Amino acid sequence: MIKKEIALGFLIGIVANLAGMFLYISLVMQKEFEFVLGKASEEGVLGSIIALGAILNFLPFFVFIKKKQDYKAKGVLMATILSAFVILITKFF
Repeated sequence: MIKKEIALGFLIGIVANLAGMFLYISLVMQKEFEFVLGKASEEGVLGSIIALGAILNFLPFFVFIKKKQDYKAKGVLMATILSAFVILITKFF
């Protein structure tokens, strides 16, 4: 039961991060998602786009905290930490 809630929170965190990236690219940059990801990877700014997408993780995290669903919030936090590791990897490699 607990593992399912953490896994669900993790999945929600990943989806929220991807949704944040998609919203940033489509609304602010007004370009195609795949094109921007490829270009960002070439120019070394992919980590910045991932970080901007991770901002959207605040919403489900605080909703889960408010509803006392701590294990789901923990899963969202784990997804955010994974995003940080991906950003770290993209910055140094």
